[in-house]
Amino acid sequence: MSEARILVVDDEKPLREFIGRNLSARGFQVFYAANGLEALAIFRGETLDLIIMDIMMPNMDGLEACRRIRQTSTMPIIMLTALGQESDKVLALDTGADDYLTKPFGVDELMARVRAVLRRTSWRTSSSNNQREILSYQDIELDFDAQLVTCRSKRLKLTRTEFDLLHYFMKHIGKALPHRNILQNVWGIDYGNESEYLRVYVGRLRRKIEKNPAEPEYLLTEYGIGYRFGK
Repeated sequence: MSEARILVVDDEKPLREFIGRNLSARGFQVFYAANGLEALAIFRGETLDLIIMDIMMPNMDGLEACRRIRQTSTMPIIMLTALGQESDKVLALDTGADDYLTKPFGVDELMARVRAVLRRTSWRTSSSNNQREILSYQDIELDFDAQLVTCRSKRLKLTRTEFDLLHYFMKHIGKALPHRNILQNVWGIDYGNESEYLRVYVGRLRRKIEKNPAEPEYLLTEYGIGYRFGK
């Protein structure tokens, strides 16, 4: 994890350097960009493990840059926002971000988010090297080793977080899973109260796997508890 290559994108130089300085001190290799256009240029020219990106920037904002990155990559993205409204956080997640941080934030919170995202990525890589795991339910098949999901014989394009969430659901078919359990098993032990994460990502999965997302057949809501995959 300490050798991860991280791109920090923010038009505020002091904050950009604050983040980069703390990442470098912990052994990460850091790249910098001041807006979305610069971020895309670095993304296309470098091999990166994580992008930490502000939303409000000139020339191209973080949301548009995130959308463009998501067209070709499932690389983890943490969005930075000065906007405290839940609707703004939901928009960042729905655009394709894996996580977000609300300004102002401290070093401990920053590093906890970074470690959680990179831990999920490294866990997936190390696990896939040691086992062959294929899960199936009705028209959906998930090949963990190949990082591949097919639904009704069509390959799905999932972000890493979407894949991890579906994988967790399919390992517990038919069980009512509480919100906190899902968050701590997919996002990490530091999570548990971020209900907006689940609303957004369950909605994203439903749009990709359900014939009618408004009347789901696979990913069902357990009111007052959480969610259940399958009957």
